[in-house]
Amino acid sequence: MGKAGREDLKRFLLHPRYEIIPLGEIEERVGRQLRKVEGLKLTVTASPTKGIGATVDLAVSLSGRGYEVVPHLSARLIRDEEHLSGILERLGEAGVREAFVIGGDAKSPLGVFEDALSLLRAMDALGHPFQEIGIAGYPEGHPLVEEEDLGRILKEKAPYASYIATQICFDAEVIGGWIGRVRRTLGVELPVYIGLPGPVDARKLARIAGGIGLGQSARFLQKQRSWVLRLLLPFGYRPNRLLEELEGVFEDPEANVAGLHINTFNELARAEAWRAEMLRKL
Repeated sequence: MGKAGREDLKRFLLHPRYEIIPLGEIEERVGRQLRKVEGLKLTVTASPTKGIGATVDLAVSLSGRGYEVVPHLSARLIRDEEHLSGILERLGEAGVREAFVIGGDAKSPLGVFEDALSLLRAMDALGHPFQEIGIAGYPEGHPLVEEEDLGRILKEKAPYASYIATQICFDAEVIGGWIGRVRRTLGVELPVYIGLPGPVDARKLARIAGGIGLGQSARFLQKQRSWVLRLLLPFGYRPNRLLEELEGVFEDPEANVAGLHINTFNELARAEAWRAEMLRKL
């Protein structure tokens, strides 16, 4: 990796975005294993099994402990505008200033919001406390949305958003190609956070998936065999090679990569050890 790519990667790793799951004793583990470094953001996932309440509870609690948090607001887990208004009020009172808005994994909507776009429009109409709002991008497609619809939907969501965070993809060429299409074909210029898994092994991922009912993710993995193959490596997966292959994307000013969205699968100590090792090498 060249000097420019190394500087970009160092900047991204100094200001990490860690995705965590409201499962088990994760709040206590955050307190034990993560220092409150400048630029650290914890994004809190939402799942049909745990419900949106678990996400909001954890986000509010961690915010009260001084962490910068980004709750995932899953449209299909929110009943109606009254329910949404209560969530927004509670997050605002807790000092939460950023949210990541998604359609969600639920097979059927709990109420009136079927997708991220409908939720974004409702949030805009109600007013919300957030300074930044993220939306999802799908370099390898989405199991519940036709390919031709994804671009149109992303373009419609963009005016309500501050950035895009991509779903995990292991192919740097696919990621770079997708960002290029977003820029040139769709005309969407929002900064992009590239989603990737932190160091993890297959057994750990399987336990977490079983605990929160990752139905959509399981269906997605059936189509993305590279996921399974890479996670079954003898010592687990590490994203080092993918980061090296992304050098050209990092350095491309048109790509406008803002950072990394690291899925920790609640392996916080392991993620932090890997980040420290990478920074030493850089």
